[in-house]
Amino acid sequence: MQKDKSVIIWLSSGFFLIFIMVIVGGITRLTDSGLSMVNWSLFMGSIPPLNETEWNETFELYKQSPEFKKINYNYTLEDFKFIFFWEYLHRMIGRLLGLVFIIPFFYFLIKKRLTKKLKLQSLLLFSLGSLQAFFGWWMVKSGLVDNPHVSHYRLAVHLTTAFITCGYLFWVLLPLLLPTIKDENKLIFKKLKILALLSIMQIIYGAFIAGLKAGRIYNTWPKMGDQWIPDSVYAMSPFWTNFVEGLAGIQFVHRTLAFILLIFTIHIFVSSKKQILSLIQKRAIILLLLVVIMQMVFGILTLVMGTPLLLSLTHQLLAFIMLMTLILNLFLFKSKTSTIYQ
Repeated sequence: MQKDKSVIIWLSSGFFLIFIMVIVGGITRLTDSGLSMVNWSLFMGSIPPLNETEWNETFELYKQSPEFKKINYNYTLEDFKFIFFWEYLHRMIGRLLGLVFIIPFFYFLIKKRLTKKLKLQSLLLFSLGSLQAFFGWWMVKSGLVDNPHVSHYRLAVHLTTAFITCGYLFWVLLPLLLPTIKDENKLIFKKLKILALLSIMQIIYGAFIAGLKAGRIYNTWPKMGDQWIPDSVYAMSPFWTNFVEGLAGIQFVHRTLAFILLIFTIHIFVSSKKQILSLIQKRAIILLLLVVIMQMVFGILTLVMGTPLLLSLTHQLLAFIMLMTLILNLFLFKSKTSTIYQ
């Protein structure tokens, strides 16, 4: 695959940048920095404030925002510089990611280095990336009008799209990294698809938790307070709103899904023992189980410790790693690797 090495480096660079964006995006959210930049232009404004005069002008613009007026009214210029830094870095990485994708894409297109399939996959990746950028703007806009809080629905869309984009990019990369022959394991593959759907649901509810700060209530485990299902879980009317807008209801769903994910992953691991698998498939299943266990452990720690920044960020990164590990398993069980990996 010597001729594809530059294409692999290109796609791997995009994957790495999205991973960095997930980290910086998590810090931006956890430090409440996302609404610090009230103005943004797609092609202009790449240079941040460079002197005190420019900083004061930018700070004055922020002072007109709902977040400053209702929440951060006691912020000094130094406080503002801190939250501005994370949002600025997040947006600039997004711009860099766009350039890293687009410029090499046209180069490889002109040089005819891309297969027809890879061209279509690249266009889909570009569409997902553009959609992700739009959802980021759409999310931030929701907190710049009257209510200085971004919509948790929009946050969920933004975060989930980022995970799906990176997951699809990883899926595109895998056949370039691992030579394969077709040999489907339909039983485990089918179960892994179910696990993938459950994981996406859990990521969505993780975004709900983050957007509504629902992790700061009921900081006990395994019970919520002194009950398994407290009254606050189903206190809202109509009933269904408890599980998309109620803090207790959303936390209850997130907890429950964590148990379901763990139990179902253990089931996949146990059932895989009855299958004839290659060494890399066995290791991939074990890795998946270990990552799911780690994710649950860090989720519990994040909860009982009151959602500190470092633990919350680690919990989000493990969710990302869990999804990528799951995609690796989907790939391996859809297309068995060649004998050099067995």
